[in-house]
Parts: sequence; structure tokens; C-alpha cells
Amino acid sequence: MRNIAIVEDEDAAAETLRGHIEEYAKRNGQTFRIDRFHDAVEFLTDYKPVYCVVFLDIQMPHRDGMSAAADLRTIDKTVSVMFITNLMQYAQKGYEVDAVAYLLKPVSYFDFALKFRKALDLYVMNAEYAITVNTAGGLCRVSTEKLMYVETVRHRLYYHLVDDVVEITGALYKVEAELGRFGFLRCNQCYLVNPKFIVSVKGLSVQVGSDTLAISRPRRNAFLAELAAWYAGAEGKHE
Repeated sequence: MRNIAIVEDEDAAAETLRGHIEEYAKRNGQTFRIDRFHDAVEFLTDYKPVYCVVFLDIQMPHRDGMSAAADLRTIDKTVSVMFITNLMQYAQKGYEVDAVAYLLKPVSYFDFALKFRKALDLYVMNAEYAITVNTAGGLCRVSTEKLMYVETVRHRLYYHLVDDVVEITGALYKVEAELGRFGFLRCNQCYLVNPKFIVSVKGLSVQVGSDTLAISRPRRNAFLAELAAWYAGAEGKHE
């Protein structure tokens, strides 16, 4: 069973979405638990990263859905967000917070089903590569598909994502085993890098995304061998 959240102040609109979700479940042999929230403040209070899809109305009292989505992304980077709106002009802004799609009211089942399927597929892909880290503000769910590297500085860990940096207290060696199953490699005592984001290796430097990180001299040969093995494995998966 997967959890779905509907954050919508209008009862009629919320019931339409609930009906579409139940119809989709019936047609596709799936089961969903649906939680309805009347506003974004209620939804974000004591939020736990347990949802696969969140439907967010953009125009709500107390707080708009767009700003709520921005805060949601600080604690859950894998959930699929779908915006609900009356106005087409808001649609483009949704992509700034990595929204999957938007639904224009009144929501038709056909439009809903196409975009909901996409949202579920995206969540499944992200969840397969997701990890949960304990930040000062609570649990944060992160997709390793967007995690470029992890850095340690004075007993602090910095998870450098494509679009954010998450900071927690911890030791690099404790997360090395967890991230190792996703292919992350240690290039020195300070960094674990995601080989998917490696641009180049030159001497004792490795470029990860737009950042240049140091490779320790004692680790260089092992790092290059591990990287070569990773590339060989990645190519084998696509043959």
C-alpha cells in the first residue's frame, strides 16, 4: 500500500481527487491510503516522509502551495509533487520545486490518470535509490540519484545534491557502507563521490559536477581501479 496526500482547502476538489485515485486503484489493481489536509500548515506540521505522491493546491488560505512545496523539498526530496490550480499561469512555477506535473481544475480523470502514473513511476525510481538522513530539523529523505558527493568537515557531513546541500552530524565511515551499495567511492578521508557525476580525473583531482575534489595519493590507485570497475559494470548493464 502506498500513501497519498491531498492538500486542498476546497472539499469538492479534494473529493474529486479522492475519487480519481480510487478509480485508478480499481482499474490498475493497486491500493492507496489517502490522507486529506485542509491547508499547507496542517500538512507540514510534524511532516514525516511517508508519502509517494502529494497533491498540492496552489491557492490556499494561510499559506500557498508553492511556498509549501519549497519547504517540503527541504525534508523530502523523493516524493512526487503534483500541483492543482485554477490558473494556467502558475503551472511553470511548479517546475522550480521539481514538481512532476500540474492539474488544472476541474480535474478530468483522463488528465489525472496520465500524470498520476508518471508521478508513481518517478517515485518508484527515486525510492529505489533513496536514503533517509537525520538532520537537525528531523528526518530528510534523499535520492542518491541526485547526490553528487558527501563531504566531512569537523564531525559534520554535507550531502551535496544537484540542487541543495543537506548538513548533518556524523562520521563518513558510518555512511560509507550504506552509500557503497549505490556505487559511491572514497577518494580520500574527506569525500565519498557518486561516480555518475564524475566528469574527469586528472592527477590527484577528480571533478564531480562543477566541483573539483582532491584524491589522496595513497588512495589514488585503488580509487581508479574501483572507478574502472564501476564503469565496466555500468556498461554491462546497458549491453
